[in-house]
Amino acid sequence: MQMGRLRPALEKADLYFATISKSYQEDVKGMPLYVFRDANRWNKLAGLLMALQVLLIVIRVRPDYVISTGAAPGYFAIRFGKLFGAKTIWVDSIANVSRLSMSGGLVKPYADLWLTQWPELVEEGGPEFSGNVLGEIGTVVVNG
Repeated sequence: MQMGRLRPALEKADLYFATISKSYQEDVKGMPLYVFRDANRWNKLAGLLMALQVLLIVIRVRPDYVISTGAAPGYFAIRFGKLFGAKTIWVDSIANVSRLSMSGGLVKPYADLWLTQWPELVEEGGPEFSGNVLGEIGTVVVNG
């Protein structure tokens, strides 16, 4: 949903969405949707498989930009996108009200633009605040 709310700003670009559920296909009608397995930091093997799936998506799409609203898959998408020369934007999830997400802290060195959706979380050397977009976690890769 957060990515969907960013779509009007990206309407002239070729968008490719990546998420953990095919159920989002309805939300991105007519646009490619890549699905990868869900994982968290507690299951290392699942995390490795998820990271490899995200890498394959980045290799296939070769995005000019990678934009993510959070979590481990977005972290890997930003890291891999950066390796292939993409500009990267991290929008820390709206769910992180009192502190930045773990992934948000880890992605800082790799994000060309690092944003928080809560003005209270802006700090020196930290993310910027430019507003918020409410909804679920997702990643979009962009060509054009």
